Formats: sequence, structure tokens, C-alpha cells
Amino acid sequence: MLAMAIEGSANMIGYGLAAIGPGIGIGLIFAAYINGVARQPEAQSRLQTIAILGFALAEALAIIGIALAFVL
Repeated sequence: MLAMAIEGSANMIGYGLAAIGPGIGIGLIFAAYINGVARQPEAQSRLQTIAILGFALAEALAIIGIALAFVL
């Protein structure tokens, strides 16, 4: 019984460490978006579409990670 509790806790610690990657990736995506809009405001609509697509792909990694943490 105690072994399962420790294993479940280890899964959540592993997910917490794995979520650092998508968090950094999302930060870099939106930093580049803000930088691009600051340099060329007329390109905002094109850059926003690309930024949201990149956000969705990076966030999908975190969602897959939490699903695996609960399954395993």
C-alpha cells in the first residue's frame, strides 16, 4: 500500500519536472511574438496565428504528460 503511494508521488514529481519544458517553450513563443509585434505592428495578425499554433502544440506536450502521469 505504501509502495503505491510513493510510486504515485514519484509520477507527479516526474510530471512536475517534465512540465518545465513546455512552460519554457510557451514563454519563448510569446516573447518572440511580443518582440515581432513591437518591431512590425502591421504583422500582428500573421504573428498571432503562428504564436497561438505554437502555444497549442507546446501545451499538448504538457497535457500528454499529465495523462501519462495518471495512467502509469
